[in-house]
Amino acid sequence: MMRHVLIGRRLAMATLCLLAAVAPQARAQRPPGGPPAVGIVRVARRAITETNEFVGRIQATNRVEIVARVTAFLEKQAFVEGAEVKKGELLYLLEQPPFQADVEAKRAAVAQAKAQLENANITLGRAQALLHTPAGQQSTVDNARATQLSDAAQVLSAQAQLEQSEINLGYTEIRSPIDGRIGRTSVTIGNVVTPSSRTLTTIVSQDPMWVVFPVSERTVIDLLHKYATKGGYNAVVIRLRLPDGKMYGQAGKLDFVDNTVSPTTDTVILRGTIPNPPLPLPRDQQTIRALTDGEFVTVLLEGVEPVEVLSIPRAAVLSDQQGDYVFTVNSANKVEQRRVQLGQSTPMLATVLSGLKDGEEVILDGLQRVHNGQVVSPGPAAEPAGQAAAGAVNQ
Repeated sequence: MMRHVLIGRRLAMATLCLLAAVAPQARAQRPPGGPPAVGIVRVARRAITETNEFVGRIQATNRVEIVARVTAFLEKQAFVEGAEVKKGELLYLLEQPPFQADVEAKRAAVAQAKAQLENANITLGRAQALLHTPAGQQSTVDNARATQLSDAAQVLSAQAQLEQSEINLGYTEIRSPIDGRIGRTSVTIGNVVTPSSRTLTTIVSQDPMWVVFPVSERTVIDLLHKYATKGGYNAVVIRLRLPDGKMYGQAGKLDFVDNTVSPTTDTVILRGTIPNPPLPLPRDQQTIRALTDGEFVTVLLEGVEPVEVLSIPRAAVLSDQQGDYVFTVNSANKVEQRRVQLGQSTPMLATVLSGLKDGEEVILDGLQRVHNGQVVSPGPAAEPAGQAAAGAVNQ
């Protein structure tokens, strides 16, 4: 009995010691009393370059479908599919002997026609010489002149046929009409190609490229008013965001605004021209460029001059069913929910059209710990990465 009591006393003492050791740690982990700490930023004016963002498609400025001009067997394919070709470069070689033989036959016909014309000229000269003698007759001169004119026409006809044969012989060498990138071939060696057969291959030009994108009628009007005194549409700078999210390093210019509004989409087609130089690669590799015909990109139209706007970090803006809002801190360190109307923005920066004033303090850090009317302990917030470099915003 005494042993059980002794064991119970020892367990009780051990428990008290354990609690005594844990209690200071528990007290140390409790949050200190007083208002919660929050990080704030001041609403400030900054110069930004306004941009409008659209979805566009890259188009080659020249697109040529290569077809056969004569009927013949295909003897040679002289290009590598997918490679870049130069204007005048041989693409296909068709069977030539039949066309060469036809050229020789037409040359012989020209020589024969010239011989007949020469004989007609001699005959006409003799008839004219005899016209003033008893042996001469006007009818003989007239007949000789008609024969001479007919033979002269035969020479012209034979020369035209020779020229056509030489053209057809030239068509057996199918060459690139432009500089560009060539696609797949649709016909292989040994097949007969004809002018009515399908396209042999397609070549698209590479530099520069067009970017085509639809814009709402209202936006087109706004752009016209905005840039009317700043050089018009030609002053608008085009930049591209590629499908991988990276910004394209070259800038382009707006060069075309369509004259028709689509009745189904209420949009106007705009087009810009942008350089597409080769990427730096070793000499033994094929030329590669960043933009490809038919590729979807994001088009950003940049304003001509920077403008000053009220701005805050985008992370300070919250949203609900009623719209966007922020939490501000007044001079008494009380939190106030403020509805705001945003303008153009990026993932890092938001411009404020209404709801805030220059110099007001907005909560950025600790938003999850505050509510309207709460007293807080404000301090400077850490500036988001990339915030300082943000200089352009888009819609």
